[in-house]
Amino acid sequence: MKAQPDADKTLSLILSRLEDMKAEETVTIDLRGKSAYSDYMIVTTGRVNRHVGAIAENVTKSLKETGIKNIHVEGLPNCDWVLIDSGEVIVHVFRPEVREFYNLERLYTQGPGAAKAI
Repeated sequence: MKAQPDADKTLSLILSRLEDMKAEETVTIDLRGKSAYSDYMIVTTGRVNRHVGAIAENVTKSLKETGIKNIHVEGLPNCDWVLIDSGEVIVHVFRPEVREFYNLERLYTQGPGAAKAI
């Protein structure tokens, strides 16, 4: 049984997979000290539903291969917005229109005590 990697290693792995899968406009938001549930949040875009699904499946597979357990995935049936929760890092993969509508980056990077995008 492998030990679960720390948040920075998990972040690095996910960002590498996103780059491999040609995810677009990837933003990493540092939640350390700002959130009790996660250290980082990643918001990224796939061009169409099939691309969103492929990105999410590739990231999930890579996380499982490194020994991370209890990965929670939501949204795969429609692939408009897929959430991958690995515990330390949460990934949101959107279609462009859906990302623009929800604008999660704005929610987490504005206001008092806001998390910083890195």
